[in-house]
Order: sequence, then structure tokens, then C-alpha cells
Amino acid sequence: MHFAPLRQRNFALLWWAGLISIAGDWTLRIALPIYVLQLTGSALATSGAVIAALAPTLLVGLVAGVYVDRWDRRTVLLVVSVLQGVTLLPLLAVDSAAGLWIVYAVLFVQSALSQFFIPAENALLPSLVGADQLPAANSLNSLNNNIGRLAGPALGGLLAASLGLTGVVVVDAVSFLLAAALVAGIRGRFAVARDAAAPSLGVRRELAEGLRTAAASPMLRTLLTIGAALSIGEGIMGGVFPVFVTGPLHGGARELGWTMSAQAVGGILGGFVGGRIASRIAPGPLLGWSLALFGLIDLAIFNYPRWAGMLWPGLVLFVVVGVPAVLGGVAWMTLLQQATLDAYRGRIFSVVMVLEALAGLAGASLAGTLTDRLGVMNLLTVQGAMPILCAVGFALVSGRLGDRPNPAVVSPEREPVAEAS
Repeated sequence: MHFAPLRQRNFALLWWAGLISIAGDWTLRIALPIYVLQLTGSALATSGAVIAALAPTLLVGLVAGVYVDRWDRRTVLLVVSVLQGVTLLPLLAVDSAAGLWIVYAVLFVQSALSQFFIPAENALLPSLVGADQLPAANSLNSLNNNIGRLAGPALGGLLAASLGLTGVVVVDAVSFLLAAALVAGIRGRFAVARDAAAPSLGVRRELAEGLRTAAASPMLRTLLTIGAALSIGEGIMGGVFPVFVTGPLHGGARELGWTMSAQAVGGILGGFVGGRIASRIAPGPLLGWSLALFGLIDLAIFNYPRWAGMLWPGLVLFVVVGVPAVLGGVAWMTLLQQATLDAYRGRIFSVVMVLEALAGLAGASLAGTLTDRLGVMNLLTVQGAMPILCAVGFALVSGRLGDRPNPAVVSPEREPVAEAS
């Protein structure tokens, strides 16, 4: 059951396209900040690259979801992949700090295009597999992401050292074009069926329609709250994790790399076993238990240095925590897809992206202001408790909903439309 979705041609093409694209994207994500720092010697310039990549999520993220629900989602993936490959090429002209604006412009465009790609991919997936295989498909997508996360940075560092930015750009551009070729092989049309006689509501009203749908569904509200809470925790983690490794764990750059690799290995392990477990446990209970276990392991990771300053227990725990992290992510994604009608999935996933970006910024800000006051281990202990609180809250909401279905609520302005075949 775990690998059964890969025997379906359309899903297999999407999976391989995603793997190639993600690995290429991580290659550039690692190499480009290094190159900017080498050109400018400025940490501020490197921060500018991060801002250029983040801004489109906040500026165009919600609107992108409207068009994902209007257009054929396979076509969106195909066109965006080609555009991402082509719009990387101006980076080949950057050979001095004077070309830094090109770097920022390319990062902005790449991020803006991804605001269309990610919702389209997540909205398309339930149309490619049967409902019984949806958890396994989401688990395989998680495996896909973690393999790319593990291979991409290593490849990026190697290419940056041997071929410079040119080699990285060429590899990443080729990866996007290969992904586009694979997506082109997906058979079928995947546009939401619409009544030709019904008038268009316009972008603003369609966006409002999607937001009302999210707000009116108890399950969607709960899942979005969990996603935001976990993103705040991720923002805290990203802000203080190097401090944790170099402080309580007495490590350095090498040890930081080991811990990041351990997390990726844990994610891959979770991806391999996730589909098997997810096919046997309903998404609701799986989400609750995974969140609780994830939080408990996090609390162990962030507190064991109070009694032992050795690194190896942390590395082991970082691998182990990858399993509940992936299982929780698979259950959360499956529930979100099941609770949303196909006509609204693009907008709902865009809401997820924007909400998580804002929550991540809030978490990073909290890390910057509270670390000195609370101490790094105390702050990370608060972060580790968040998944446990989410598990309790989800259990309470699930208990009230019982076995009632939670379809997306339809706007009174327009009747629901049939799902795309």
C-alpha cells in the first residue's frame, strides 16, 4: 500500500518531477547565499536575499490561490516549471557586487512563481490517486521533500566550490526543465468544473469566498491553527538552533551540519514507514498521537543537555523525531485535502502558505527578543510544548465533531461545482 501510488502513472510523474525540482531548488538555496556573501562580504546583503525570497509569499500568495482554482492545475505546474528554469538564467550575468540587484530580482520572481506551484501541486494530488491511497501519496511526497533536502545542500556546496554560481544555476535550471517534461506527461485535464453560464465573481470576491470557506469549517479552522502554531515553533527553532548547538551541545559548524543531516535522515525514515502506518490508522487519531509524540521527543532533545552535554543522544533523537514529524504532516495534509472541496483547494493552500510565513516570522521575532531573557533551552522547551498543546486542542475539537463529515463550506454566492476528473 505504501508505494502503490507510484504504480499510477500520473502520480509517479508528479513525484519524480517534484524530487528533481526540490533537489535543484535546495542546491541553489544553499549556494546562492554563500555566493552573495563572497561577493559583498556583508551579512546585510545576505539577509536581503532572504527578504527577497520571502516577500512574494506575503504580496501575492493569497491571490495566486484564486488563479490556481481557475486554471488547469497540471498546466499551472508545467508553465511555472518552465518559467522557473528560464528566469534563473539572468544569474549567469552576476560576477560582482554591482549585479546584486539581479540576484534579488531573480529570487523574488522564483518565490512568486512558487506561490502558484505549491498550491497547484497540493490541490492536484487528490485527483491523481484514490481516496484510500491519499495518505500514502502524501507520505511519499514527504519522502520526496526530505530526499531533496538531504541531497540538494550537499550538491549545492559541491557545485559552488567547484563550478561557482554558473554551475549551480545551470543545474537548477535543467532540473526545472526536466520537471516540466515529466509534468507534461501527466494525462488528463484538471481544471475545476464550472458553470459556463455563471458570472465570474472577480479576484477579490473569489478570494473572500475562499477565506470564508476556511473560517466557516471547524476542521479547517483547527488545522490552520495547528499549522500556524507549529510554524511559530519552527520560526523559534530556526532563530535559536545554532545557539543551541554551539552553546548547550558545545558544538560548532561541523556539529550543526550533523544535526541538520540527522533531521533529514529522520524525515526520510518517516517517509518510508509513514505510508504503511498512515494506511492503518485514520488521519484524525494519527495526527493527535503524532503531535503528542513529536512534542515529547522535542522536549527530550532540548532538555537532556541539562544533565549530559554529549552530542550523540541529540543526533539519535533528531533521527527518531523525524518519524512522528512526517506522520503528523501526512495526517494534517490528508485531513486538509479531505475537508476542502476541490473548487477551493488552491485558495486554502495559499492561505496555509501565507499563514505559515507570517507565523514563522513571528516565531523568529520571538526568538530574537526572548532568548536572552529566558535562555535558549527554556525557550526551546516552550517550543517543544506547542505540539503537545496542539494535540490536546485537536482531540477536543475532534471529540465535538465526532464522525460528521467536514466538507468545505460553500459561499452563498455560488453553488458547489463538481470535482475535476
